[in-house]
Amino acid sequence: MHEMTCIEPATIEDLPSLAELLMELFSQERDFRPDYNNQMRGLRLILEQPNRGRIFVLRSANQIIGMINLLFTISTAEGGFVILLEDLIISRNFRAQGMGGELLKYALEYARQKGFLRITLLTDRICDGSLAFFEKHGFQRSDMIPMRLYLGAAAELRSPHA
Repeated sequence: MHEMTCIEPATIEDLPSLAELLMELFSQERDFRPDYNNQMRGLRLILEQPNRGRIFVLRSANQIIGMINLLFTISTAEGGFVILLEDLIISRNFRAQGMGGELLKYALEYARQKGFLRITLLTDRICDGSLAFFEKHGFQRSDMIPMRLYLGAAAELRSPHA
């Protein structure tokens, strides 16, 4: 671990910093539009109910440098609890120093200790660096193809025919 950094569960007080990190992440991914209020709402839903998931932060003395977001769900295939790894992000100024790997290793150890059976993630295939990063940590590519149906108000915004 780098000097003066620690990894620990996020708290409600961390919400604004976490939302800023997500804004940074979503502005790089074609599938997403950054929306501060949405990010705040989503993060709060996780933090308010620990049975929904965990957000771990990499913290230095005066700021949050990175975060990883794990959502808990059940797999009928595995017959037990599994994790969706939703977001892993290191702040722009701190990248390429091994911090993402430290956060991921921490999350994997947490998952093993708690008896989760699988971790699934979606990565942006445009960014080959992220594929290599996750493969280096033991993740394998899947033949599953993600599909989405947006419901509610957000659906009209995203419809190609709108």
